[in-house]
This record gives sequence, C-alpha cells and structure tokens, in this order.
Amino acid sequence: MKTCWILFRKEILELTRNYKMIWMPFVFILFGLTEPLTAFYLPDILNSVGDLPEGTVISIPTPSSEEVLLSTISQFSTFGVLIIVLGFMGMIAGERKSGNAVMVLVKPVSYAAYIYSKWMAAFVLVWVSYGLGMLSSWYYINVLFNGIGFTPFVQGFLVYGLWLTFILTMVVFFSSLVKTSGLAAFCTIGIAILLTFVSGFMTRTFKWSPSQLTNYVNEIILHSTWPDHLTGTIILTTTLCLAILLIAPPLYKKKDLI
Repeated sequence: MKTCWILFRKEILELTRNYKMIWMPFVFILFGLTEPLTAFYLPDILNSVGDLPEGTVISIPTPSSEEVLLSTISQFSTFGVLIIVLGFMGMIAGERKSGNAVMVLVKPVSYAAYIYSKWMAAFVLVWVSYGLGMLSSWYYINVLFNGIGFTPFVQGFLVYGLWLTFILTMVVFFSSLVKTSGLAAFCTIGIAILLTFVSGFMTRTFKWSPSQLTNYVNEIILHSTWPDHLTGTIILTTTLCLAILLIAPPLYKKKDLI
C-alpha cells in the first residue's frame, strides 16, 4: 500500500508536469460552458452575424434546462471520451515502448502497484475535470434557464461518471497489453462503439450493458426517475471495472517489457 501511494504521488506529479492537470479540466469546463451559453444566446448570435433579408424574424424555441444539460453530457460522450482515451492511451504503453517501465519495475515494485497507481491518478484527474465541467454547466443553466433540481443532477452526474470510469479502465487495461498507444486507443474506442451500437439495437438483451448508462441518465434528468434496470447496470459495470483491474497486472507481467 505504501509503495502504491508513493507511485500515485509520482503519477500526480507527472500529470502536473505534462500539463494534463491544467488542459484537461480546462477543456471539460469549456464544454460545460459552451452548451448553456450557446443555447441561450443563439438567437442573438444569428441576428447579429446572419446576412438575412430585412424583416426576417428568427424564432428558435428555447430549450429546457434538462435538454441543455443532456446536450452537455452529449458533448462529454463524444469529445470528452475522446480526450480521456487520447490523454491516457500511452500511460503504460508509452513507458513500455520507451523502456521507462523497466526502470520502475526492476525496483521492489509490484506490477499491481504500478498499474493501480496509474489508474488512480487518471481516475482523480478524470473525475475532477468531469466534475468541474458539469458544475460549470449546471451553474449557467440555473442562471440562464429555469434550473435543474439538485437530486437528479447529482444522480445523473454519478451515473454518467461511472461510464467515463469504465472507459478509463478499458484504456488503461489495453495500454498495459500493447506497446503501441494508438492500438490501445483503437481497442478502447472500438469496444465503446460496439457496445453502444449493439445495446441500441438489442435493448432488452443488453439492458445491463455499461453503454446503457447514458440512456438511463437521460431518464433521470428528463423525468427525475430511477430507471428499473439502472441498479443492475451499475453493479455490472462496477464489477467489470474491478475484474479488468484485477486481471491487468498478471497479463501485463507476462508481456515482454522491452
């Protein structure tokens, strides 16, 4: 445990030195601010920059607070997931390829401590970035629109955060299996797309699929209800994350580190 804590502090320092601790929260905050501001000021923007005939009236229905928040989450589902994958795809694979992993593992450091410290550091950064992005969006939604209740916001925040945690766990897992960062990113994005695609067509069969978390968040935000299969999905997704983390060290140990 002490070794893992020391490595965790080292990873946090490394994330700070390569500026991930700065640009990743900034990007998520930017996404969080963009949706409510754009939705509120879009008619004014079109009137000021649009080259329209005189007398033209632009009428755009004002979206609800729930729709704006879900639009923000949609941005996280595309660009946010991409940022997480690209930001951490080389966390282990890059060190394997460069040989830096050998310098750490020749010391009395277990493979589990090595991988778990990296995952924990990435987990902290992802949740801080995601949390700041959601809070900034929630603040401006409450200022510019009717606002969203605290309970559905927190529930939606935690549920969707579990999906991002699943994505992070997969990218760390694949990064530990391959030496090429791009291959780790390709595998993670491929599985995420496959799960989303299959779950969309086979909703009943894959009602507990991790990719269903996004759909359940929509129900929480729009209807302030807890979907029937959400609890099972949370349990399954958490179990999958733990299982992936459990098998990652022994699989990594079998690979040639050079």
